[in-house]
Amino acid sequence: MSTPGDYAAVRKDIAALLKQPEYDDGSAGPVLVRLAWHSSGTYDHETDTGGSNGAGMRYETEGGDPANAGLQHARVFLEPVKAKHSWITYADLWTLAGVVAVKEMGGPEIEWKAGRTDYVDDSKLPPRGRLPDGAQGADHIRFIFYRMGFSDQEIVALSGAHNLGRCHSDRSGFHGAWVNNPTRFSNTYFRLMLSRSWKEKVLDSGVRQFVHYDEDAEEELMMLPTDLALLSDPSFRPWVELYANDKERFFEDFAKVFAKLVELGIERDEAGKITNADNVKGGYHSAPKKSGKPGLPKDVDRYGEAEPLREENKQFRARL
Repeated sequence: MSTPGDYAAVRKDIAALLKQPEYDDGSAGPVLVRLAWHSSGTYDHETDTGGSNGAGMRYETEGGDPANAGLQHARVFLEPVKAKHSWITYADLWTLAGVVAVKEMGGPEIEWKAGRTDYVDDSKLPPRGRLPDGAQGADHIRFIFYRMGFSDQEIVALSGAHNLGRCHSDRSGFHGAWVNNPTRFSNTYFRLMLSRSWKEKVLDSGVRQFVHYDEDAEEELMMLPTDLALLSDPSFRPWVELYANDKERFFEDFAKVFAKLVELGIERDEAGKITNADNVKGGYHSAPKKSGKPGLPKDVDRYGEAEPLREENKQFRARL
């Protein structure tokens, strides 16, 4: 048990768990970045709902959203950290994990502020359907990201997170990695987008994506329709070209937009203290660590783990 507020200790323990030989490409880093992004990207600036406060994925309403498929692995990876530092909220832990993962994988230092609370129930969770659909085009991208308050430049910079990780046909329906080294943060995603020929491929599931076969690496890389929409759109494309040619500028802009992402839905005073009603009335509420006892699919407590999920997670527990 660490001293409450010792975020340096939490950072250290997050960094220590990133190496996961049994998981995708040997690293938990990319899925932790995705957890931070999806736990924040439900924000709607017009209604001021959703965002990084609350850790809503602890509940089926949000955690069971098909757009969040696979993120149970990220949450499982972080459970030992939560057990050791029980004072930290899940909302802070999940966003901090994404920030730490980017840095540990060679990316920029991203500003992160503490203070998010965990909701005590699911009554304030946003509706499903607020996360992007990779099968869509530029209009859809703007609809999703403008709702959160992002500009075209910020949309392209944030899309650079696709330097990390890979798609899984049993989760998103898409399959493959965007780059050859998906555990190293870089601007390769933008460079490959511009320099390679991408051919349409329809998977057995009927999902449409674009691929390039790298003969040197003997590996097929992929791009989503939303990725290539950045090239065909006259406002998005200049930023793709800039980031492909200027790694430092991309890192700088990504650090700013990711810091903005994990603050979505958070209001702070001049001293940096969160002023959201849930935080003011309820204080810094850290939900208890989820139960280690699995439940049945139709009989799971709010922190439990259903039987099918327990079986799926077995192979990833060796290092926890």
